[in-house]
This record gives sequence, structure tokens and C-alpha cells, in this order.
Amino acid sequence: MKALMIVSQMVMKEKKDVLLSAGLGIAAALIGISLFGASGYVISKAALIPPLYTLTIMLALLKVFGIARALGKYAERYYSHRATFTILGNLRSGFFEKLEPLPPSVLKRWRSGDLLARFVGDVENLQNFFLRVFYPPLIFFFVFTAVIFFTAFYSVWISLTLGIGMLITGLAAPAFFAWRQHKAKQSVQAQRNELSAEAAEFLYGFRDLKIHQKAETKKQDLLKLSGLALEEQERRQSLDNGGQAVNMAVSMLAVWSIAMIGAFEAASGQLDGLFLAMLIMMGLNVFEYAFPMAALPAHFADARRSAIQLQSVAQDNAHSAKEPAEPFAADAVEIIMDDVTFAYPEDFRNTLHHISLELKLGSRTAIVGPSGSGKSTILQILLKMYEPESGSLTCNHRPFQSIDQEDIWRLANPVLQENHFFFGSIRDNLLLANEHATEKMMEQALKEAELSQYSLEDKVLEKGENLSGGERQKLALARAFLREGQLWLLDEAFSSMDLLTEKRLMEKVLEKSDGKTAVFISHRLAGLQSMDQIVVMEAGRIKEKGTYEELMNKKGDFYKLKQVEAAVLSY
Repeated sequence: MKALMIVSQMVMKEKKDVLLSAGLGIAAALIGISLFGASGYVISKAALIPPLYTLTIMLALLKVFGIARALGKYAERYYSHRATFTILGNLRSGFFEKLEPLPPSVLKRWRSGDLLARFVGDVENLQNFFLRVFYPPLIFFFVFTAVIFFTAFYSVWISLTLGIGMLITGLAAPAFFAWRQHKAKQSVQAQRNELSAEAAEFLYGFRDLKIHQKAETKKQDLLKLSGLALEEQERRQSLDNGGQAVNMAVSMLAVWSIAMIGAFEAASGQLDGLFLAMLIMMGLNVFEYAFPMAALPAHFADARRSAIQLQSVAQDNAHSAKEPAEPFAADAVEIIMDDVTFAYPEDFRNTLHHISLELKLGSRTAIVGPSGSGKSTILQILLKMYEPESGSLTCNHRPFQSIDQEDIWRLANPVLQENHFFFGSIRDNLLLANEHATEKMMEQALKEAELSQYSLEDKVLEKGENLSGGERQKLALARAFLREGQLWLLDEAFSSMDLLTEKRLMEKVLEKSDGKTAVFISHRLAGLQSMDQIVVMEAGRIKEKGTYEELMNKKGDFYKLKQVEAAVLSY
């Protein structure tokens, strides 16, 4: 319920429109019921052949009621929908504000399709909270109370009949269908989220599925999941239809009861027969406001589940949020890691064990070692994608915890193993690195990254699917060349390139990063003579570190790795 309380608070932020729409809705409903009641009265009165002016006045009043009802309905719809769209906009922006500062370590817990379904589907569901959960009971309660109070002046038994109908259609039936809804194991949203996630994976992995001849199997699984989602939707629709049918039956039974009670009382002289048609017409019309109550349990359940799912993101935001950090900027960067230990979430094994490392101002550090030794993890910690479990980490003698993640990214020039490219042009993807870059600067960056065969207007598909592995790495380097960061972080930045291209681009990177702190992660050991420090890692531990000459003279792990590499290359 806490999640729904947050949504209710967002609804009440628009209390002006909410109160206006509720007031106008009640007024329009009462005018509509009055119109029906007056129509019944006019019919009865006309049967008695009154003076013409009496009928003329009453018909004029009916026209006034009709116009007032139409205007009231229009105003009610205007303000209720304005409130709904404002609330929907606030929900979307609020969810994105919660999502945007989350570290990648938290975002990785969700599949991309599931996250998209939350952002679109769950937020969309919550727009129904005001129109179909918050609003209908208000109108229902006030309208029924007013009509019951009015009819009590004519017949207590008719008033009591309306009261019983109100309890059944407004409380008993919704409570029963809410219980039925609660018993359901799955929900439409849960099925939709799962289908969205599976469809996203199917589309992203379609090429690999085709290559491994699994596309048809995956397609059948997806169709099966789609069928389950449709079944759940049909079950939900049958519940809604059942609620509508119950309310319709109760309303018709109540109207027939009003007719019989009224006829009996009119025959016995307890009720003036002139008002019988009026009471029947009012009873017939008032139960129209009970029909939305039939769908209320389903919409309430949807809103509750959606609110809980969105609240889980807010909780992650609260867990990851820290005190606002003071702005951090630097012309040079020095980072010291002291006894840092780290394990990935939900992993009982430590990925890094007691890492102590000093990245001095303007120094070049190479981190080498076999796959899985923890090299990339160090880079992710330096980018504040993860927080170490123990040990200390400082940047320019300031604790990492007191530095905002975006300040670190502003200082960094990262080229990771996997670099994301958005659908658009090369220009669009380069401007991500420096939005103020001129056309000349971007063309120069492409030339330096050996991509001069491309123009700035050439298309880039999502994830750079139309580029080779080497071209994607070159484009990532071009983005890095456009940035003015003081901390260069390169993780296997040349792994998809041939040796000659790697050598040329490595020289360009060394030229660009001259005087700046740089960290190079690589499996290859060639060209490390220019490094100020080489760190050899294995199984999450630092085996040895030193300059190229020191490690070669030591003839330890680095020397052995060089021997193995030389033997492989010569072979």
C-alpha cells in the first residue's frame, strides 16, 4: 500500500483539477438524474392534461437540464483528463528521475525488455488510477447518497431498496471480484512484462539464433508465451464482464423492485402516483454510476502491481543514493586504491582481493593478466559503476564516496570492451562525447581513428550492427579523442584490430593522453615499454608490478607471459 500512497500523493498534487473534476462530475451526474426524473414526472403530468403553460415551462426546464448536463459533462471530462495527463507526465518524469541516477550495477538486475515494459506499460497502467480507481467511488458514493436522501421524502422502502442496491454494487460485488482477482496466480502486467523481455531478447539475438538453428524453437516459445498472455487477458476480461453482468442484474432487479414497491404504495395511497415514473427513471439512471465499480477491483490490482514494480526502482534509488556530494573537478588526476576487495552482487566469491594500486599524476599504467583475473573490474570500480566492499579509494586525496559518479565520468575518457552506439549518424554518436564539437573537430577525430572513409552523415545502426568489431573500436576511440578528460581508461581497446593498426592507434592514444593519467587493460604485452607501471593480475590478486625493465629482469610472471606470447606469435 505504500507504493499506492505515493501515487495518491502525486494525484493530490493536482488537487485543483481533481477537485474540479470531482465536483463537476457529481454536479453533472445529479443534473442527469434530475433530467431523467423530471422527464418521468412530465410524462405522468402530461397524462393528466394540465394547462399548456405548465407543460411549456416544464419542457423548458428539461432543455435547461439537458444543456447543463452536457456542459457539466464536457467540463468534467476536460478537467479529469487534464489531471490524468498531468499525473501521467509526472509519473513518467518521476520514474525516469529515479532510474537515471542508478548505477549500472543496479540496472543490470533487469532485462532490457522488462525495464522498457515498466517504463511504458506500468506507468501507463497508473494513469487509470485516477480515472478508474480514485474517481468512480467518489462519484458513486455522493450520487447514490443524494438520490437515497431525495427518494426518502417520497418512500422509505424505495430509498431502502436503493441503499441495498448501492451496498451490493458498490461494496459486495467489487469485494467478491477483488477476492477472485487476488486468487489469480498471474496478472496481465506480469505476463506482458515477461513477453516484452522475451521478445526483446529474441530480436536482439535473432542472428545468433538463426546461425545456431534455434530461431524456430525460440519463436515457438515466444508464441506460447504470447498465447498465455492472451489467455490471461481473456480471463481478466471475463472477470470484468462478470462484474458488469452482476451490476446490471442487481440494477435491473432494483428498478423492478422500485416499480413494484411504488405501484403498491400508489395503490394503497401511501405515494402519489404522479411521482412513480419519476422514481423509476431516477432509479434506472442512478445505477449507471455503479457500472464503473465492477471494473474497479481489476484496475486497482493493476495499479497496485504497477506501483509496486515502479516503487522497487525507487527503493534501489534510495539504497544507492548518498548525501549530495560537493562538486569535484581537477586538471590532473591521481587515484590511490588501498586494500580494495570486491565481489559482484549475488556472487559469493570475491572478484578482487586486497588490491593496492597507485595511479600517479600523469602516469601510464598497464594492467595485464589472463581472462577473469579482475582487470576490467578495476576499471568499473574506477568509473564508480560498483562500490568496493572494503578498502579505501581516493581521487586527488578525496574519498571516492564523496565524489558524485557524474563528476568521475566527466573526468574520464573511457573506451570499454563493449561500447554502445545509437541508431543515427556517425555525427550523432560522436556528439555524445562532446556536444560542442565542431564539424572540423569530428572529421579530425575520424581521421585520427583511421575512419576517414566514413562521413559524418553515414548511418550507424543500433549497437553499431553495420560496423565491424574493429570499426566499432575505432569509433569509440574517435569519441575519446573528442573528450577532454584527464583520466584515460582503455579496456581491450584494440582487441579486434590487426597488430599494425593497433600499433599506430596506440601511438596516437599515447600522444593524446600525454601528461594525463592513463590506464590500459590488455591481454597483449607488446608495446608496454612506454608504461610507467605494469600490473600483473591473476585470480583477482596482484601478482607483481613494476616498470617493463624491472619485471623483465625479475623474470617472474610477466616474463613468463612474454615468453608464452613470443612463442605463440612465432608459431
